[in-house]
Amino acid sequence: MSITITDRAKKVDRRPLSFTERLYLPGIMKGLKITLGHMFHKTATINYPEETRPFSENFRGLHILNRDEQGRERCTACGLCALSCPAEAITMESAERQKGEEHLYREEKYAAKYEINMLRCIFCGLCEEACPKDAIYLTQTFAPANYQRKGFIYKKEDLLIPQKAQ
Repeated sequence: MSITITDRAKKVDRRPLSFTERLYLPGIMKGLKITLGHMFHKTATINYPEETRPFSENFRGLHILNRDEQGRERCTACGLCALSCPAEAITMESAERQKGEEHLYREEKYAAKYEINMLRCIFCGLCEEACPKDAIYLTQTFAPANYQRKGFIYKKEDLLIPQKAQ
């Protein structure tokens, strides 16, 4: 059994249009009905500074670097957060403490340079899970807007929790 092109083709109705069809009134009325139906729905727009959108408890926002109970940096520059980051958004350089500072800190190593490129970050939370010292944490704070690319690269000073006055 062979099928030809004419067996599968549909015939198109080529009858002339009526007077009302030529005026396109039914089409205009359908469009007006759809438009009026959407005019009275609640808008999905949120006026941001005045209103805030509810976020999930699992929302991951801006990163912070934690301090311990004595106010010391927890980051020991082990590099596990940078290794676990699939977007390669974390850059760090480690350094060793000077001879006089060793008694003030638990660890000999620290992060001399710690940067997160928020344009590359996918907020997956793998850096938080990989850190053995619980030094990095993703907050529920939404990332602010900026006009330049360099404003999205957060340095260690921007990420570190301010030290409490004693």
